[in-house]
Amino acid sequence: MNTAEPFAELPVAPKPPLRRFHQARWDEPIIFELSTPGRRGIAVPEPGAPRVELPESVRRAEPPKLPELAQPQVVRHYLRLSQENLGHDLNIDVGQGTCTMKYSPKVNDRFAAAVAELHPLQHEDTVQGVLEIYWRMERMLAEISGMSRVSLQPGSGSAAIYANVAMIRAYHAARGETHRDQVITTMFSHPSNAACAKVAGFEVITLMPDADGLPDIEALRAAVGPRTAALMITNPEDTGIFNPRIREFVDLVHEAGGLACYDQANANGILGITRARDAGFDLCHFNLHKTFSTPHACGGPAAGACGVSADLAPFLPGPVVAFDGSAYTLETPERSIGKVRPFLGVTPNIVRAYAWIMSLGAEGLRQVAETAALNNNYLMSKILAIPGASAPWGRRRIEQVRYSWQELSEETGVHSEEIGVRAADFGVHYWTSHHPYLVPEPFTLEPTESYSKEDLDEYAAILAHVADEARRDPELVKGAPYNQSVHKIDPSPLDDPKAWAPTWRAYVRKHLS
Repeated sequence: MNTAEPFAELPVAPKPPLRRFHQARWDEPIIFELSTPGRRGIAVPEPGAPRVELPESVRRAEPPKLPELAQPQVVRHYLRLSQENLGHDLNIDVGQGTCTMKYSPKVNDRFAAAVAELHPLQHEDTVQGVLEIYWRMERMLAEISGMSRVSLQPGSGSAAIYANVAMIRAYHAARGETHRDQVITTMFSHPSNAACAKVAGFEVITLMPDADGLPDIEALRAAVGPRTAALMITNPEDTGIFNPRIREFVDLVHEAGGLACYDQANANGILGITRARDAGFDLCHFNLHKTFSTPHACGGPAAGACGVSADLAPFLPGPVVAFDGSAYTLETPERSIGKVRPFLGVTPNIVRAYAWIMSLGAEGLRQVAETAALNNNYLMSKILAIPGASAPWGRRRIEQVRYSWQELSEETGVHSEEIGVRAADFGVHYWTSHHPYLVPEPFTLEPTESYSKEDLDEYAAILAHVADEARRDPELVKGAPYNQSVHKIDPSPLDDPKAWAPTWRAYVRKHLS
């Protein structure tokens, strides 16, 4: 060996067939358990920040009971927790199924931060810029959906679905048709449609799929009638299958006097290609934290948007933004169902979604849909090449696929959930499906437009490897995970409300006292 260049003759380690991965494990306590009385960090105020003296009437009688830690402990605590998680910035998360996880440009976080210090009770004159963003965003979504008006007030997709259900109820009540107490949905529509309708007091009728995997139109013919309030349907459904007869479904409901409501949470593969109003729908909703790139943020804060036809516009949740040519103001529609969340909406996410749309333009939005569909069908070809994997109904999909490991499970005894847990040992994860498991041993993948061919190849290779392990050593897969910070979790306390502890004080009272 040449001593002047001691490493010159050493071979470069070969790249492993699969990326080696091991999650950090810190056994990190809850931050309240780290608290020690008297410890303090230092908060540096922003330069020029005004000092505000609160009136005596709103001052606390005593300091809030927050954990007391020094700054290094706080930084260490949250960095450790972040290392114990998978997330979009760390892993290929096409396995989030119907969640439509996509890249959210970091520059949009800077735009969102610019509105973080606004107060929702500021006078309209002082927030004209934000009101203009709301006004323009409403009109862009109206153009994308074909609807007449849009409300950005809902704080999530499910909240937007509930707002639509409330408008449906108010619309029929205004016409004296309170006997319309049934909502029709489909098995592979998002469960929030049935859940929100049920919470709003409607009877729910669920259409099962036919032999082609589409909602059974004959079952719809049998279901519609004088009690029909609305059809609430996702299209493409959570199988990734687009219903080409959707206009027939809408027309049947209209003939019975009902409304048609389009759940567009799966709109990522149809942007710029189809529009809700063009198919005859009266209402629709978008999940801005899915289709329009604002982060899911671990379940919140999300952002939803309701779009309606001219006939439903008077019932929109309010206030909405109006523009008279010189100033932006707030107005409440004539027969508004009222607020569905405080203030206008989740403003930082509205700003993120607005920036994303503006950066792409109309042609870019259509390219998003085309790329998402291309990625999905490419990944589908890779997955179906794995022995034991299948996709029921064997047709092309739009933006996602609900697959099945039924053949592999019958051969090896390994279930879909166990394959997903084992996949986490390679730094990725996946989602099975909504219950009930109408597709046996399901797993649902949605790659969106954000992922490269190399990402999709790597993800498919991991699943192929785990499927091969299931054949060679089923117990290895069943015993997973091995490289994760958390191993098997006992789910029984989740079914016992007496064990639930939503706050630290409840946890101390129930489990430490």
